[in-house]
Amino acid sequence: MKIGEMLRNKKESISFEFFPPKTDSAERTLFETIEKLSTFDPTYVSMTYGAGGSTRDKTIRMVERLVHETNLTVMPHLTCINASKDDTRGILDYYEKLGIENILALRGDPPMGVTELPEIEDGFDYARDLIKFVKKEYDFSISAAVYPEKHREAPSIEMDMAYTKEKVDLGAEFLITQMFFDNKFFYDFMDRCEKIGINVPVIPGMMIITDLKKIGQLSNMCGTSIPSKLGELMEKYDEPTDDARKAGMEFTINQCQNLLDNGVRYLHFYTLNRWEPVTEVLNSIR
Repeated sequence: MKIGEMLRNKKESISFEFFPPKTDSAERTLFETIEKLSTFDPTYVSMTYGAGGSTRDKTIRMVERLVHETNLTVMPHLTCINASKDDTRGILDYYEKLGIENILALRGDPPMGVTELPEIEDGFDYARDLIKFVKKEYDFSISAAVYPEKHREAPSIEMDMAYTKEKVDLGAEFLITQMFFDNKFFYDFMDRCEKIGINVPVIPGMMIITDLKKIGQLSNMCGTSIPSKLGELMEKYDEPTDDARKAGMEFTINQCQNLLDNGVRYLHFYTLNRWEPVTEVLNSIR
């Protein structure tokens, strides 16, 4: 089913992101997680693609398993870095044959250690170029990524919103945010969307905090701000103890509950292929 249509008809939605595992053991863990989280009846699940398309083959294989072994609506991530139009067309043709109807279109990041984006002849420069290509040649429901605190490469919030509007105008039917830990950024982003005329569903992407130290490192990588309350917890708990995990989980639960209390209808969880934290959060919010 097409997610864009589903969201228009749903009063609320839960969805999950997974990533391709590197080992057989990790793959068994992933599908245990998928089985556990399927009980929450997610609107859809997504599968990441890796920096520079580095997990392409594994992503495709995991998508195949999800299609053949579950009844879930699957949305593969598709990045355009390091890919020609022919490469991309081949993947999309295969997904069509599998019965996939949804794509998350991304520019993507360069591979680890690479500082400049590679130039690919007959490729795509930005996510908006990929969205335009997919919309013109295929019938997928297309999603795009957005950044409540602006993309770290955008010269200004105003330009970031202009790029976001362009993605929607070119065919993105719904948007998923990068993780954030201060809901004010999300509410401000929604205000900007309204002012600029973006009226498609915007789904907050939630990162569950089970390790305060690691979340600090991840925030630095992604350019995500740490609010003062979370910063105080990170100073108080500088080791991964049970109390530290409890404090992080409580922060996430309160963040999700605040979103729901303020009328947010959709939540998308970055699961890190673990079912226990997600289950704990979902069982703790209304």
